[in-house]
Amino acid sequence: MVKAFENVARSAGLLFPVFSMRRSGDLGIGDTSTVKLCLDWLAKHKVGFLQLLPINVSGMDNSPYAAISSVALDFIYVDVSRIPEIGQDDIEDLLDEFGRKWLESDRVDYHTVKLVKGRLLRKAYQRYVANGDEDPEFTHFCKQEKDWLQPYCRYRWLMEEANCEEDWTRWPEEFNTAEKALAYEKKKQKLTDGGPEGVQLYYAWVQWHAFKQWWEVRDYADDLGIKLMGDIPIGVSCASADVFFEQQWFDLDWFGGAPPEKVFKDDPFACKWGQNWGVPLYNWDKLQKDKYSWWCRRIEKLTDVFHIFRIDHILGFYRIYAFPWHPKRNAEFLPLSEAEAKALTGGRLPQFMPRPDDTMKHKAQNLMDGDRYLKAVLKAADGYEVVGEDLGCVPDYVRPHLEELGVAGFKICHWETDQAGRAQPPESHHECSFATYTTHDHPPIKGIWEELRKNVADGCTGSGDGLRILCEYAGMPVMKNAKDYGPFDNVLKWELLEALLKSNARYACMMYTDLLGSDVRINTPATVGDHNWTCRAEWLLDDVPDEVEREASKLAVYIDMYHRNVYQRVK
Repeated sequence: MVKAFENVARSAGLLFPVFSMRRSGDLGIGDTSTVKLCLDWLAKHKVGFLQLLPINVSGMDNSPYAAISSVALDFIYVDVSRIPEIGQDDIEDLLDEFGRKWLESDRVDYHTVKLVKGRLLRKAYQRYVANGDEDPEFTHFCKQEKDWLQPYCRYRWLMEEANCEEDWTRWPEEFNTAEKALAYEKKKQKLTDGGPEGVQLYYAWVQWHAFKQWWEVRDYADDLGIKLMGDIPIGVSCASADVFFEQQWFDLDWFGGAPPEKVFKDDPFACKWGQNWGVPLYNWDKLQKDKYSWWCRRIEKLTDVFHIFRIDHILGFYRIYAFPWHPKRNAEFLPLSEAEAKALTGGRLPQFMPRPDDTMKHKAQNLMDGDRYLKAVLKAADGYEVVGEDLGCVPDYVRPHLEELGVAGFKICHWETDQAGRAQPPESHHECSFATYTTHDHPPIKGIWEELRKNVADGCTGSGDGLRILCEYAGMPVMKNAKDYGPFDNVLKWELLEALLKSNARYACMMYTDLLGSDVRINTPATVGDHNWTCRAEWLLDDVPDEVEREASKLAVYIDMYHRNVYQRVK
């Protein structure tokens, strides 16, 4: 079998979420113009790809992994100053009204960002309509994208009818199913002038501008020779246009997640039952009969913007840990025994679906399922590069299968050990892999190091091994006494980053916080709050400070040294 991506060059990348980027004149969050500045900065320092988190329109919890559409893009990343119907006076008037303190915060104030940008976009659309001449490009966009665009716009209008409630299970009975919603829309259209159609066209107009701006970012990256890496979650939110209008593709009796892990010591539910993400499972039989058209559409729109995409929790294509209840009932089940839980669920408990890996036959069946589904995704990707996030409880057949398909799996450097518990050296990484120390769900390298040192000081078993493995991987001296490891500093940081770039892996990636020796986290799994998905860089991408430039320039030297410089025009 010919591998999908066997001629991909070695490269180095930086994970830098759009919401974390900052530029002069932004509105409290990174946007498409900020991404262009970031690409300029990366090109200057020979970085081959920019990894982003999902940019689909998110729900009220602001998690990029809980989108209300599998395709629609989030308006918060639109540079509103580039929309013809919005003037700088409009922006200044709103900033005077809301104040400007939130613009300088080290955290994204999503509530204010959405209010300000939403008000500006509504005003701009009113001016667009008042102008009377519909842009033929907008008309073409609506026609071309109608398969996903119309359901999404209907869903947004229905949310407005339900007082901005995004969860359709809480909508009024008059329109809480797709069939009733369409009838309700027809009735409202007759009773109002403009009504549903006018509101829906507004949301389509916003999507037109969002896609136009991201297409320009893609072209900009092409000209610079840098690849954009996107992210596609394994599931979609239950509160989404996809699930509401296309329920045939989903199994709403089960919700995907991950098995129990003691590492989430601050979350008793995750320790006892696991992580319940609330994403409905797929009805793979119906998807297969339809030639996976829903997945193909999702992949096609992703590759409109990105050259590489990461499939989050790719293990879910083989089998996925599932819950027979929605997360909003987690508190109800937390204190229960298995027998008590069964009494409430008709005898069902959280389990791997469609089957566990408990027998050779089941393993073979799960592997065949994964092979069938992933080949459909790769066919839709049509030669674009695919990375698979294969972390967690990984069956022994998954990584060999991903390598066979040419999908680069993750290598968390300090998690890769031999049977004796020694670090696997950078040279041992399989070429078809994605090497990194950390992801958005983990602390940066500094945070990992200092947490291990604290645990050693507190007498926690095994913490010294973590420090030893990091040192072994980077070829640094190993201390006989774990308490002798010093604090994280710039010398230690570069020893670790050099080892990463030396790796034999196809991709070597670090978070922007790793490059700068920061311990700020992007997300802490199994927790909810303003500490997640809100961190902002302390510096401007249009005025990069000297200390940041020094670190980026040093990175460029190592990129050249280890032949990860693929600075060339992307075809």
